[in-house]
Amino acid sequence: MTTESTEKVSWSGRYFEDFAVGDVYRHPLGRTVTATDNVWTTLLTQNTMPVHFDAHYASQTEFGRRLVDSTFTLALVTGQSVTDVSQHVMANLGWDKVRLPHPVFEGDTIYSQSEVLALRESRSRPGVGIVTVRTIGFNERGEIVIVFERTMMVYRRGHGPDVTAVRPVWDEQALRAVGRS
Repeated sequence: MTTESTEKVSWSGRYFEDFAVGDVYRHPLGRTVTATDNVWTTLLTQNTMPVHFDAHYASQTEFGRRLVDSTFTLALVTGQSVTDVSQHVMANLGWDKVRLPHPVFEGDTIYSQSEVLALRESRSRPGVGIVTVRTIGFNERGEIVIVFERTMMVYRRGHGPDVTAVRPVWDEQALRAVGRS
């Protein structure tokens, strides 16, 4: 199996000290929005606007098809940014200035990036700092579909949970499962 000397820990995200105002992070994963994503999000959140889940209704609008629930877009683009901006977040403090300049439709693929706008020390918690980013989401045509600012408390290096401290244990059962007993 693997030994500690050859083990590599994958990207573990940024700590407060790793941010610099003006940095732009292009988030690595795009995501194609499905009809299931849209309808389930809308119904789970009890959004009764039929343009999101009723194809006949939506066909009568100027868009001619179902629109993706904007709260799904906000959640998706926030999620896409986690590996770069909030993998080590202690708490989200807020989303501000949320704008939706173009609609999202089922079948669109959404990509995103974030720019660091502000950094400051936490006045109440020495183990964290405050980071504000502007995140944009855009579709496969490059149209910006969402813009927002997000402020978070991000752990400083050496503070907060350390999931890399957990190691796999190759017991007899695990070794047999891979044919190495």
